[in-house]
Amino acid sequence: MPAIHKKTNKKQSDTILDTQTIEVEPSILFSDLGLSAPIMQAIDEIGYKTPTLIQAKAIPVILKKQDLVGIAQTGTGKTASFTLPILEILTSSKGRARMPRALILEPTRELAIQVADNLKQYGQHLKLNHALLVGGESIIEQKDILNRGVDIIIATPGRLMDLFDKGAILLNQIKVLVIDEADRMLDMGFIPDVEKIISYLPKTRQTLLLSATMSPEIKKLTDSFLSNPTEITVAPPSSVATTIESGLIIVHEKKKRDTLRELLRKDNVKNAIIFCNRKRDVDILTRSLNRHGFQSSALHGDLTQQLRTKTMEEFKNGDIQYLVCSDVAARGIDIDNLSHVFNFDLPRHAEDYVHRIGRTGRAGRTGHAYSIATENDKEIIEAIEALTKNPIPLITLNTPANIEPEQNNTNEVDQKKKHIDKDETQKKTTKKSRFKKDKTSGPRIPLSQAIVDDNNPVIGFGQFVPAFMLSPFRKQ
Repeated sequence: MPAIHKKTNKKQSDTILDTQTIEVEPSILFSDLGLSAPIMQAIDEIGYKTPTLIQAKAIPVILKKQDLVGIAQTGTGKTASFTLPILEILTSSKGRARMPRALILEPTRELAIQVADNLKQYGQHLKLNHALLVGGESIIEQKDILNRGVDIIIATPGRLMDLFDKGAILLNQIKVLVIDEADRMLDMGFIPDVEKIISYLPKTRQTLLLSATMSPEIKKLTDSFLSNPTEITVAPPSSVATTIESGLIIVHEKKKRDTLRELLRKDNVKNAIIFCNRKRDVDILTRSLNRHGFQSSALHGDLTQQLRTKTMEEFKNGDIQYLVCSDVAARGIDIDNLSHVFNFDLPRHAEDYVHRIGRTGRAGRTGHAYSIATENDKEIIEAIEALTKNPIPLITLNTPANIEPEQNNTNEVDQKKKHIDKDETQKKTTKKSRFKKDKTSGPRIPLSQAIVDDNNPVIGFGQFVPAFMLSPFRKQ
């Protein structure tokens, strides 16, 4: 990519981290965890050798039928940490025919499908049945599956409530409840539904709660519904794979879309996931990219399940080149050969940065991850660099999109020359920073021109531009 220039740090090569891996417990084998022969056979066939930290710590606790709070990120092996012992518990005890004994709640359809697939793999030599209850599928077929009898239910809260309200399911024999991705449940507004579902369950049960973070709201939930839980915390992945080429571009807020398009033009992008922090921005950016000839689709929680499924299939098949999405919608996306990840917005949490860019550069392939930031992102950038123990290399583009307004405004430059002595004094007392303070809004342009040409900013709305202002209008 000849048009992109990197400002590298000489010390970076000395501190670069090894390829990202899941930490394992070297002194413990799966055979030490008390799992039965049929489950061990499945583990061997899958190719698992050594349990991860969360698996080694959680499985013995769950097998003792104790409540558990597990604080672990996606990618640490946490799904197996609760599904394997649940299979063991249900196999070693008998329940009433046709009555579910374990309930696993997931925030999204995609995550529920992943858990169901894992259960199918781990329990392939067991005589246990499960039902996947999610939106976007026939509720009649789901009723039929429940009528035939299941041992385990994997469900999203909304669809489970629908079936319960229709009298299609009884939950009074549930022995084990799993609340997975509790922090995402909170973000998506599912906690009231979860609380209602819990009210339908037996008071005497085993409850497992897993979350990436422990917020006050999650702590309140654990205090209300778990009994003397064992808390296990696994440090989130903090390393970035050496196969990922990352870069940071600091621009003005109004230049972020220009910069993204320039990156898409300059780099050899096969396919890419582009992250925004808000659903509204996902839609706005998707429309903008499509207007400029970049084949893009949006993915966020407000879309219908049918449209989300269709979008994911098209992206995996290569029919869509760019997928613009939020963090919540991206959970469960697993693309083997993703060439690029773009952070149009930097994430709110440093751990999410590692998780986002970890979607590229897999299986020894080279991946690319670029982040577009403004001076307001200084705090999160410092947090990311502290977590990864590595600076994100600064890059610049040979394009007007990266030229700041004050560089184009000769009047502003002349004005600044009159105060050069004052400026020099300030420079001596100010710590050197990668962030340049924006002291001007740049030259104003006619509103009609701003509406027609997306390359120019819309004046008067700040960074919250109404969606209708971004659509081109015909000049009269």
